[in-house]
Amino acid sequence: MNDTRPISLLICALGGEGGGVLTEWLVDIARHAGYAAQSTSIPGVAQRTGATTYYIEVFPVPFSQLGGRRPVFSLNPVPGALDAMVSSELLETTRQIGNGMSSPQRTLVITSSGRTLTTQERMQLADGRADSADLVKIVKSFSREHHVFDMGTIAKESGTVVSAVMLGAVAGSGLFPFKREDYETIVRGGDTTAPEKVSKMAAASLRGFARAYDMVSQPREQAALVAGLLASQENEAPATARLPAEVANRFPSQVQQMLGLGHARMLDYQGPAYAQLYVRRLEQVLAAERAIDPSGAQGFATTREMARWLALWMAFDDIVRVADLKSRTTRWQRVKGEVKAGEDDLLQVYDHFKPGAPEFAALLPPALSGKVLRWDRRRVLKGRTPWALPLKIGTHSVLGMLSLRVLASMKWLRVRGARYAGEQAMIEKWLGGVVDGTRRHWQLGHEIALCGRLIKGYGATNERGKENLLHVLDHLAPAANAPEANAAAIAAARTAALADDAGIALDATLVRHGAPARPVKEQPLRFVRRIPSLPAVKES
Repeated sequence: MNDTRPISLLICALGGEGGGVLTEWLVDIARHAGYAAQSTSIPGVAQRTGATTYYIEVFPVPFSQLGGRRPVFSLNPVPGALDAMVSSELLETTRQIGNGMSSPQRTLVITSSGRTLTTQERMQLADGRADSADLVKIVKSFSREHHVFDMGTIAKESGTVVSAVMLGAVAGSGLFPFKREDYETIVRGGDTTAPEKVSKMAAASLRGFARAYDMVSQPREQAALVAGLLASQENEAPATARLPAEVANRFPSQVQQMLGLGHARMLDYQGPAYAQLYVRRLEQVLAAERAIDPSGAQGFATTREMARWLALWMAFDDIVRVADLKSRTTRWQRVKGEVKAGEDDLLQVYDHFKPGAPEFAALLPPALSGKVLRWDRRRVLKGRTPWALPLKIGTHSVLGMLSLRVLASMKWLRVRGARYAGEQAMIEKWLGGVVDGTRRHWQLGHEIALCGRLIKGYGATNERGKENLLHVLDHLAPAANAPEANAAAIAAARTAALADDAGIALDATLVRHGAPARPVKEQPLRFVRRIPSLPAVKES
């Protein structure tokens, strides 16, 4: 006994994923199998800045061989001395590795490849997500053995929670000296007299347990999964299959995947005529890139990036688009799957909308749209809040779904609205800047194309991005400098704009490269009358 040490396991689970249940399962399994075990927990914090960790130690000698003696357990994990770590989120796994918990010579790491984005990742104006491939490399470098697979997908397909999947992975790894039957008995509820009669929740947990068990216990299959995750190769067949042959033949193979996605998006957004407009615009960029790079040494990167950002801008969000997405069958199926509603369950879904004057004015002709916006502006200047119409629509009802479908069918009105005209004018200006820049120097055109990243979000964020892009086009793209210098200035301005939503970094970058800072926009000031202070109450 003195030469035998406990087997240690650290569990990292996000809130609501059943980390506590998993810990109780493992302790009950150990006792059922006749082994001593102890667990402790350290609560995490909210807003996805950390997970609740659970620490378990199991003494690998059964009670029957201890002769009445009892092992001494530790209350907390020791960095570098863990036998295993299981986690339901990839970044959380690497966070614990960064804390020194995992040892390359000792620790078995089981983690999900799925991501739940942190608050810091969501706050970024650009793509702030951590690279999953880099995270997997960290797991591989700091583990004796590693198993990486999508626990969330398995849990969803099995109709259970991720804790059951994590339990199956631990069982399949052979970490503890328990039999598979010991695990399944506890998950089933401890009743072995009628194994065919289990509750729906237990049956779902057993399905998730079995799938994870098989996935981890089969090394060859698991190695293929890890290799596939590290390769991160995308299946190009679905995107290119939807692309008409006459369109695909006009573009090089390096562009066709992104072109296929953009073309499909345009068909879904507005129809064949809009998709043809998308293709014609890309052909202008391709012609300019072929003129400056006939051999395709750069892999037609400018046209490929233009295919991405042009599709996103042309499919701008408006109330027609929102109504269409909210009322689709796939969305109802997704919600039904997320709440795990059965055939006999009653599901009610309410969508909350608050369209304001800009959203309604976007579908009106330019003259009428301007009147509506000026009216709303006068309201704001008088100290009132911008006009908006709060709506609560039950999309589970016939009337609610019908109202959304009617609004979604108004694509014909979109092309006659003021916003459509304004968006197309700005797109044409950006397109002209890309084409002209490419003709001057390939790098210049490529950097201007990448400025499409500035157009994102909705409302004030979207407007600010378009204003920043137009300012760059007006003052940096046509500057009388060497094309390479202009390209570097545009890249720096784009990076600054994405890093700082207030625009302070962008203005400093513009001035540093000889361009004027953005003009100051007028903002209404609201004066609030001070509430008279109440007289002090005298104590008697």
